[in-house]
Amino acid sequence: MRVEIRESGFDPWLEISSHEQERLTEPSRVGAAAVFVGTMRDVNEGDVVSGMTLEHYPQMTERHLRGICERAMQQWDIADLLLLHRVGEIRPGEAIVLVAVWSGHRAEAYAANRFIMEDLKSKAPFWKKEQLASGARWVTRNTPG
Repeated sequence: MRVEIRESGFDPWLEISSHEQERLTEPSRVGAAAVFVGTMRDVNEGDVVSGMTLEHYPQMTERHLRGICERAMQQWDIADLLLLHRVGEIRPGEAIVLVAVWSGHRAEAYAANRFIMEDLKSKAPFWKKEQLASGARWVTRNTPG
């Protein structure tokens, strides 16, 4: 299991490939991988968004993310998982979050991936400030799952 919060951009597909080569300890046990990559949109609530600042409390947020992943590892038969999340300045089209789950069967991979993402979107301590032509605004709610 690897959980990271990053202030710089990342290539999700390169991260997945690298993780598989370096950290997947039992590749013969893996029959499925479920991957979710969330990217920043350039429109929200009908307004054009030119950028976003994603804020967090480092220790609190990392503890929360690790807890989500540990619960998923306990609930489903998972060979490994990778969670990367951006903070700081983000531009449209850039990856914000990557959740990759490897397991023996697709049902476990899908279920664990969805569990992690739904918790991230509804409970993880992140705060988003969008940049609009009219100024900045805090995002008060997430998009539905």
